[in-house]
Amino acid sequence: MTTAPDQSLRAFLRPYTAKSDLRGALSFLVTLAVYAAALIGGAGLAGQGMWLAAAPLVIVLAFASVRLYVLQHDCGHYSLFATRWLNDAAGYVLSIFSLTPFRVMQYNHNLHHAYLGNLDHRETTEVYTMTLREWQAAPWYTRAWYRLYRNPAVMLSLGGIVTYFLAYRWPRNTGKVGARGVVAHNLMLAGFVALVWLTLGWAGVSVLALSAVIAGVVGVFLVYLQHNFEETYWDRKPDLDFRKATLVGASSLDLGWLWDLGSGNIAYHDLHHYNPGIPSYNLRRCQNDLPDALKSHDVIRWPEALASFRLKLWDEEAERLVPFPTERQPRMAYRAQDARLDI
Repeated sequence: MTTAPDQSLRAFLRPYTAKSDLRGALSFLVTLAVYAAALIGGAGLAGQGMWLAAAPLVIVLAFASVRLYVLQHDCGHYSLFATRWLNDAAGYVLSIFSLTPFRVMQYNHNLHHAYLGNLDHRETTEVYTMTLREWQAAPWYTRAWYRLYRNPAVMLSLGGIVTYFLAYRWPRNTGKVGARGVVAHNLMLAGFVALVWLTLGWAGVSVLALSAVIAGVVGVFLVYLQHNFEETYWDRKPDLDFRKATLVGASSLDLGWLWDLGSGNIAYHDLHHYNPGIPSYNLRRCQNDLPDALKSHDVIRWPEALASFRLKLWDEEAERLVPFPTERQPRMAYRAQDARLDI
């Protein structure tokens, strides 16, 4: 598919940017209520040694955490509530449950939007991607590191733990945004964990930690698929088409209604990148109403989503993500070829 006329798409999306303090509050409070009920119920069952019975509640708690993260992300775009200060206040509150400092998240995520699809600014992406050219020129240890990094088993398990448990205690650009806010966030998070321990015991802390690990897996899974699929888009300036990057370089995932409910509809990521002002509670309806003539690509369903994890490198010539090469190209010969191209 090709990108639709800009004016037509903007006109279609405009009604879906309508924000409501009531709907924002309902999304916020109902999700928090589900979070609290799952935590208390799961801790109660786990405290009696009934871990098998507690397992469904741990999963519900994990998805409630993911949904709260998406709502915090909406607050960062000032799209959850119509009132600006409500977005700020809710963003700070939600940071405790998402394990993510609000202002730094907002700053880094805005950089991600600004440099989407730009091969010269891949540091702003959540998942780093090498080009095929870089891979072929890289030494063995860089290839080994990148293979490990892009291994789905490692990325989905350790990726979430490293990101949400460790890296977000002092995120990138903390010094620019404000260290005091991050320190305050970490203290509030420690206080919340202490409160769970005091009221629900070690069973509560265990349920909370396990759900956070599962939420990390779901979060990394979504973050990966939002921009890592075969016909995504990358380029370099001056050829970089930012509009194409937002629509073609971001996916639209159709993984089912329950998945959308648990992940706050963030799967419809192309529409979100094109217009971040669309609240999460309008994204699914917007996607369902979108005429075929305005769609930039087909939706990705479970088989294609899972198959996307075999894609590792951006091929600049073919303009698509590709798996690791099956045959090793001699590095010196390739560098000689690069040298000829640079002349």
